[in-house]
Amino acid sequence: MAINDDSDVLHFLTNEGDDRYVDARAALKNSDVYSIVFQLSSDLANGTLKADAPRAQGILNNPTQTSNGHAFWQSMFAQLLLGGECFAYRWRNENGTDMSWEYLRPDQVTPFLLEDGSGLIYNVTFDEPGTGVEAIPQSNMIHIRLLSKNGGKTGVSPLSALANELQIKNQSNKLTLSALARSIMSPGVLTVKHGGLLSDADKAARSRKFMKQTNESNSGPIVLDDLEEYTPLEIKNNVAQLLDQVQWTSQQIAKVYGVSDSIINGQGDQQSSVQMMNSDYIKSLSRFAKAIVGELNTKLNANITMDLRAAVDPLGDDYASTVANLQKSGVLDANQVTWLLQQNNYLPDDLPKKEQSQAQVQPVQVVSGNDTSAEGGDNDDEEDSSER
Repeated sequence: MAINDDSDVLHFLTNEGDDRYVDARAALKNSDVYSIVFQLSSDLANGTLKADAPRAQGILNNPTQTSNGHAFWQSMFAQLLLGGECFAYRWRNENGTDMSWEYLRPDQVTPFLLEDGSGLIYNVTFDEPGTGVEAIPQSNMIHIRLLSKNGGKTGVSPLSALANELQIKNQSNKLTLSALARSIMSPGVLTVKHGGLLSDADKAARSRKFMKQTNESNSGPIVLDDLEEYTPLEIKNNVAQLLDQVQWTSQQIAKVYGVSDSIINGQGDQQSSVQMMNSDYIKSLSRFAKAIVGELNTKLNANITMDLRAAVDPLGDDYASTVANLQKSGVLDANQVTWLLQQNNYLPDDLPKKEQSQAQVQPVQVVSGNDTSAEGGDNDDEEDSSER
């Protein structure tokens, strides 16, 4: 049974499909959508997928033969952010071991629900010649979804919530360009006084003659007689206000993806510190990471986690500062801090041991009690008296 949304039929009957549907290719032409999708997909791909099984870890590190692992995962995550779901076919051998994964576009996949409701099956049209359409069982398909309205069978595209905003942004761009073009189309107005009613040809000829005079004056002053008056035009303030109003749609786009508009050069929250903004961004990435890890755990039968520390702290300085504060508070010792920093590749494994500081000891002369040399004066007197 085909998995269809009832709203699709209603929008088809009421001819509202154009207002509701947002093409991903057209959406990526919007600079705000491109910026958010690129940054989120890149940061998710920069995260590390860790599995407790060696075979699962191997396919996660090198999932495809046609590109590198980072490019594959970023493409998957970008499609997830645009369409609300992404697909990859698992090429497996006779033993069920994953050999490689093939990225599939949404237009190549059509999900169906089995008649007994026991699972899903996918009709896939491969690009390879001679392959045709194949019915793929659910176990051979990686299907990551975001928000779903049918129990998690399919995902909902975030772009569907931006249909009105993107239309407003497009119309606002057209209006802004039109206003700018009209505001600088004519550099000024040349008024002819006491000349009577001139024809259009005479006015156009006088305009060309005036522009020729302006160009030949080498940016010098324009000389006019008493019968002419020139008034330059200026860009009105309402055009600048119109440019400021375009920021509203940027905030709406950032809100749909659950991030601050500061990542697309917006103002963001002026009262929040950099640390608070990073914390909020990590929470946003974690929402997408849970959907990714949930699908991979089910299909690979392994305990998989996504470490996002490399995405938000690429140099590891924040992590090193946190560990150093734990050492200052007495929670960790110096050797434990060194081990943690080495495990996170902040310090090299062959780091030489710290040299022990040796205190310089001053030599001390020890005087024995039986040494008679120290009593030389008294002994000399006794010897002198005995000799007498």
